[in-house]
Amino acid sequence: MKWDELNEQQQRAVERQLEVITRGTANIVPQEELKQKVMKSVVTGEPLRVKLGLDPSAPDIHLGHTVVLQKLRQFQEFGHEVQLVIGDFTGRIGDPTGKSETRKQLSEEDVRRNAETYRKQLFKVMDEAKTTICFNSEWLSPMNFEEVMNLGAKTTVARMLERDDFQKRYSSGQPISIHEFFYPLMQGMDSVALKTDIELGGTDQTFNLLMGRTLQKEYGEEAQIAITLPVLEGLDGVNKTSKSLGNYIGIDEKPAEIYGKAMSVPDELMLKYFELATDLPHDELEVLKQGLQDGSVHPRDAKMRLAQTIVRMYHGSEEAEAAKQHFVSVFQQHSIPDELDEHIIPAGELREGKIPLVQLLHRLGFAASNGEARRSIQQGAVKLNGQKLEEIHSEIALCSGDVIQSGKRKFAKIRIV
Repeated sequence: MKWDELNEQQQRAVERQLEVITRGTANIVPQEELKQKVMKSVVTGEPLRVKLGLDPSAPDIHLGHTVVLQKLRQFQEFGHEVQLVIGDFTGRIGDPTGKSETRKQLSEEDVRRNAETYRKQLFKVMDEAKTTICFNSEWLSPMNFEEVMNLGAKTTVARMLERDDFQKRYSSGQPISIHEFFYPLMQGMDSVALKTDIELGGTDQTFNLLMGRTLQKEYGEEAQIAITLPVLEGLDGVNKTSKSLGNYIGIDEKPAEIYGKAMSVPDELMLKYFELATDLPHDELEVLKQGLQDGSVHPRDAKMRLAQTIVRMYHGSEEAEAAKQHFVSVFQQHSIPDELDEHIIPAGELREGKIPLVQLLHRLGFAASNGEARRSIQQGAVKLNGQKLEEIHSEIALCSGDVIQSGKRKFAKIRIV
């Protein structure tokens, strides 16, 4: 299809879609084919099939995940069909991307439970009515051994070792299990089964996305377009957003927690968060960008807008305003919140009225692991009734009414029963 075969209205529609679809992307392979697919869709009225694969090994969605989900929502707003593939089959292997060792295989029960958690959270971002959810066990489980061998014959070990993570493990003598090579092949088979037009993923998923193009050609289908989006750095400003690193903002977290975490986004990443993780219109983002450059917008005010925008997106405008007021009261006016979550601790868990501090932080949910709890203590972030606690191995005496604080955002009132 040629550009001059389209009428003026169709050309404007194509230009508008490409402007929005390509904004904020890292790479599009190949770009010209994307234009062709959009043109065909506009002329025929047939929606494009846009796929995202989800490996349900860590089901809590954070802002890093929403970068690609926001892009999918944009496709939906243009009338395209989104295919969400819950990797209930591939999830039993685990995506080896970026891993230095073989991942633990998940049980079917684990995968199903995690997949259900995904379903509950995804539609805080996306339009459920325009989304098709699939489980890739539907087409992967029935494959017999002959079909699996034929699939394996469609690529080479040399091609697999082009992947940076596999190459590093091979060079360093780290073991690579044969079944790990099948992960990108199975992800590619998802695209074959669904006749996907476009697949989205992070830049770290480039190899897997391109495998989908390879296999579609092998099976006589039109090859999909691979669109990668930038990886969102976490609150530490260095590493990829990750729950295991504790540098994330979860969309299911409490509004005040989200707001406070957003206020911790490094200044140099603030605009990137606006662009990739919020629904702020492009023209407003440009005005904000200019204001920060010429000094007419204070970075603190911009960050408060970021925090309020993120809370509003996942909890609504009222909760966003309440989170803002909470932040101003607690952190700008240096006061302890009037209303605190009360945590009940059975007296039987205390030894002579005391409990190890690390254990307490973990029990209150202030730390995901003992290691994270120890780091918080070492950094001077933990207080009891306003007094800093700095001894990692200490056992503290607790009474009902005591207030434990970790960092600037986590508070708990203790009740002993």
